[in-house]
Amino acid sequence: MDFELTPDQVLLRDTVREFAGAEIAPVAERLDRDHEFPYQIVRKLAALDLMGIPFPQEYGGAGGSTADYALVVEEITRADSSVAITLCAHTSLGTQPIYLFGSDEQKERFLPRLCSGEILGAFGLTEPEAGSDAGNTQTRARLQDGEWVIDGTKQFITNAGTDMSGLVVITAVTGGSTERREISNILVENGTPGYEPGPQYHKLGWHASDTRPLSFTDCHVPEGNLVGQRGRGLAQFFQVLDIGRIGVAAMGVGLAQGALDEALAYAKERRAFGRSISTFQVIGAKLANLATEIEACRLLVQKAAWLKDQGRNFSLVAAQAKLKSGRLAVHAADEAVQIHGGYGYIEEYPVARFYRDAKILTIGEGTDEIQELVIARALTG
Repeated sequence: MDFELTPDQVLLRDTVREFAGAEIAPVAERLDRDHEFPYQIVRKLAALDLMGIPFPQEYGGAGGSTADYALVVEEITRADSSVAITLCAHTSLGTQPIYLFGSDEQKERFLPRLCSGEILGAFGLTEPEAGSDAGNTQTRARLQDGEWVIDGTKQFITNAGTDMSGLVVITAVTGGSTERREISNILVENGTPGYEPGPQYHKLGWHASDTRPLSFTDCHVPEGNLVGQRGRGLAQFFQVLDIGRIGVAAMGVGLAQGALDEALAYAKERRAFGRSISTFQVIGAKLANLATEIEACRLLVQKAAWLKDQGRNFSLVAAQAKLKSGRLAVHAADEAVQIHGGYGYIEEYPVARFYRDAKILTIGEGTDEIQELVIARALTG
């Protein structure tokens, strides 16, 4: 494995870093405070061909690798997690199921619009009784006169209720018995009668991202909206989730790096007892430990991305990267607030937002406990 970025990757990283610094960071605090979805930023990301970066050019994507995608996510998250999760949920969850399992007609119809950022995609798995227990899906879809008739609810769904939202791919019970239910994935376009995105959640963090419940009441969609093979919904979902974990792990690295950036800049500027607090041993140790942990975690994310790009099994490393990076993000944000002292508790300072945004990284895309279970099963066979 070559640890050096290619010239194209360096250019990509530097371009996104410059964009994030110029376009995202200056407005992140206001968007967070006002709970405002970043429409203009998303459109600019689309103009840079970043909304479809890991998908083939034949579908309007940028033809980038998973490693390229992880670089982009990290750099965006250094500035703001709300923008980053909007990109991740659209790319990994909303678009991947269609790309991996969709019919030729579905790919031709939807992928160009998704990859160009014309519309946002969402994925609906989680329900009141089905989160970590994904197999307990209660939403049902019955086949009637050439249509799927869907009834049920989803919760904690990202990107489903914006003015740009175009579709959601949901899991639903399509048959089987009580003991062995058949779960499939079905595509539902926004605006379909019977499909209603609910009101925005009032969240601890990610204030500028769109997260809400969804309801389906006698919602009719064509039989051809089945995504992939009938009854393979959970297997498809787990494959998509493995890919999504690489993106969320990159978010953890990016948030931790952003917190370190802010802590280091503040420590150099803040003076106490006649000198910069960055010269104090206790502060230096915090900064040194964070920098070391971030670099180790970044390499773990890069390995997961590399394995996927090589066509090798990456599930274990993706789970390890997600587990490690989420915990690191929480720790880094906490240390950054501590280094800022009282100012770290003031919302005008980015570390306060980082602190609120970090915790969800130990929950979304599979909780830490689920990651531990995945890793343990891989180790024990």
